[in-house]
Amino acid sequence: MIDHLGIQCTDVPTSAAFYDRVLEPLGARRLREPHEGVIGYGVPPMPDFWLSPLSENHTGWREDHIAFSAASRAVVRAFFEAAVAAGAEVLHEPREFPEYHPGYYGAFVRDPDGNNVEAVCHVPE
Repeated sequence: MIDHLGIQCTDVPTSAAFYDRVLEPLGARRLREPHEGVIGYGVPPMPDFWLSPLSENHTGWREDHIAFSAASRAVVRAFFEAAVAAGAEVLHEPREFPEYHPGYYGAFVRDPDGNNVEAVCHVPE
């Protein structure tokens, strides 16, 4: 059900130093740093836990990111349509995000509490 989770940090280097140490005994390590200040951890080959800096519009709350696994791109689109019908704010319509990795297909919306919620499929259509 859960594909990956991201949290925002007030000081990414300090948080990264912490997670470098505590995740190692679990067999996880830094796997990707796709953008400045963003770090992906996991057990190879793909990260499933992400650190990022506080969003620019930080006003006392932290936006969490949760991504749900979708079995197909059609399921990603169905998730998106259901979220829009439920009144969700659209962050990113369904599409490929090659900057994450080839074949990454996702849709992002904001839930009623302001969290970034995604459905993602890693399988080509």
